[in-house]
Amino acid sequence: MFSKLIYRNARRSRKENVIYFATLVTAIASFYIILSLGRQDVIIFLKEFESDAIDSLLAQMPIVYGFALLLLFFLILFANRYQLTRRSKEFGLYLLLGMRKERLILQLLAEGLISSVLALIGGILIGAFLAEIISLTVSRLVGQGIIGHQMSFSIGAVIFTTIGFLCIQFIALAILGRTLFNQEVHPLLYEQMDKKLDMGDFKGNIFHILIGSLLLAVAYWIVLYRFMDFAGMLLFVALALGCLGTILFMRGFGKLLGLLVSLFKDRSTKGLHTFTLRQFQENIANRSTSVAVTSILMTLAIILIASGASTFLSSDRVFHRSSSVYDFTVVGDRQKIEQFLSSEKMTPYVSDLNLLEMGKMQYQDVSQFLSLVEWSELREQIMMALPDQVKEQILSGEMQGYNISAENPEALNLFGVLEIDATSPYLIPESSYNGLLEAIGEKPLNLQSNEIALYFNPDFVPMTDLGSLPVLDHILNKAAKEGKSLMSINDQAVFIRPSIPMRGLVADRSIRIHSAFIVPDHMFKPLINTETYMSYWNFRIPQKLQEQQGLMKPMMKAREILKSSGFGFESYLENFGRKLFYLVAGSYTELYMGFLFLILACTVLALQFLTQMKQTGARYLTLSKLGAKRDQMKKSMQRQVWLTFLLPMSLACVSGAVGIMAMISFQIIYIDSTALLSPIAVAFAFLVIVTVLIYGIAVARSADQEIDKLRWKPNID
Repeated sequence: MFSKLIYRNARRSRKENVIYFATLVTAIASFYIILSLGRQDVIIFLKEFESDAIDSLLAQMPIVYGFALLLLFFLILFANRYQLTRRSKEFGLYLLLGMRKERLILQLLAEGLISSVLALIGGILIGAFLAEIISLTVSRLVGQGIIGHQMSFSIGAVIFTTIGFLCIQFIALAILGRTLFNQEVHPLLYEQMDKKLDMGDFKGNIFHILIGSLLLAVAYWIVLYRFMDFAGMLLFVALALGCLGTILFMRGFGKLLGLLVSLFKDRSTKGLHTFTLRQFQENIANRSTSVAVTSILMTLAIILIASGASTFLSSDRVFHRSSSVYDFTVVGDRQKIEQFLSSEKMTPYVSDLNLLEMGKMQYQDVSQFLSLVEWSELREQIMMALPDQVKEQILSGEMQGYNISAENPEALNLFGVLEIDATSPYLIPESSYNGLLEAIGEKPLNLQSNEIALYFNPDFVPMTDLGSLPVLDHILNKAAKEGKSLMSINDQAVFIRPSIPMRGLVADRSIRIHSAFIVPDHMFKPLINTETYMSYWNFRIPQKLQEQQGLMKPMMKAREILKSSGFGFESYLENFGRKLFYLVAGSYTELYMGFLFLILACTVLALQFLTQMKQTGARYLTLSKLGAKRDQMKKSMQRQVWLTFLLPMSLACVSGAVGIMAMISFQIIYIDSTALLSPIAVAFAFLVIVTVLIYGIAVARSADQEIDKLRWKPNID
């Protein structure tokens, strides 16, 4: 009999608390996904190249999981308080009929265990399915055949998810049981109301609103204009001020909602407008701090979802090469490397083999660092293209250093790079660069004996397109038409070839330079400082092999062969894996925490509203006696629901928008095209609104059921 009672109550509780139960299932699914990250294909692949970074990421997942469990614990505790309020009369009747308190608490624990097990089963199944979909999707994006797909179901994730969830559920139920154990039968039977509503005084409420608005304004100003001051420490100040400002604003605003009643005097007797606003005011004023906390959680959710989504939306930068040409770069003894790369086991994987030679130009006088390069004419032309304000700063000596940035005018970037590098520039022989051009299907340079080309690394020098520097090309084309030489090397006038294609010189990071001079082969050896000479063998995976097997699979095989050779090498896989790691680490964690904050905030609002409705149920009985119809009360209740959700969400949207604007301006959130800003902002807002709408509809339906229970009153229909 007792077991049947437990099973029936647990089933009824799930039906009456669908919102809460669904949130638990969602949270458990998210716990499983984050804990099973190490078993997903993309992580297994990344361990080949970024093992330390991946180990660090996976080591942080238990911290994220623990923080999420802490948040869920407070949600469960809050929900159990609602459970106690909703079922207080039932518990009182059990005690009145002779059930001992110990047995009643045991019943609660058993009911909670049944619901928890069902939530765990549903959450783990959903989480495993979603983890599999995510693993397959990312593997597909990375490239077909990258690795053999493996089932990502993780027993360890199941165990830790189960243990963690059951522990916090048990602790929360134990706290509820203790509260119930200390209560007497009378207050349980008569469902005592919360403490009397404290509306404060008018001046005090206005003061709270003004102070709250001022603190929010200061927080917004810090975020928008002083985001990175003191190494970002001001961000924590802004966060503290924003939280305090939100709490004070909600406290003052909730207690002043009664003023809205006076604004609708002509409608106060129609459609229960006065009753609706009074109920809404009581719900906000009584729980202004929790409403403010939900608004803060929504704000964090909006910012985290925006950051995680923007990271994911910029994933095309991971899967597209941009400036990279070569798949592998090998360093070591030139002749031995050439023999190895021409061997039978490497030949199937080698195409466009090219020797890149480079080194720094020697000085005219080493003791005085006198340069062989004289580029005053080019310097003057670039100076003329600078904005007047920047030009004055350079001429007056106010500009002490040069920061190469996409936000700078092109002329300033060019001036800064050449000012630093032109004294002793890197030299690249024409034949080496022609090999690179041949690999991408471009024509060779065919430089004249008195001609050079300026190379700028597209990975470090911002360009409108690869090789496109409009200001420099204009200067060089104009000089070519006039037959002017803008530079001399070792007192010999040289002409500069304009508009050459610019690509990465190696597969990844072995060469990290801003610029170089591409010179005819006969000029290279006489001008180079032999102590700085370097050589690199570059090659690509043959196109036919890529068409047959995809790019990643032959790259992995070639990498294994090179590892056994003993030569130093780097591959595009390192570059690719590094970018993919940032994508995974950023988007996974931020989207996970963002969605968790959002559903927690919505669930707290939902339970808070349902608690208030349960406590004020007698008022609806009074309304029915006064002649109110069921439809009128339902419409009033629905308005209360939307007002309860829209108030914290509105403030969260404002704060979230400010946070997103600041993160975009400081490039913490990266958006490739400014034209995408509006659609992305609308998409984020729509996502939040849809989530809130789903919860609002669910709360409204649950409240409808409470009103339908009043059918015994003759005036309701």
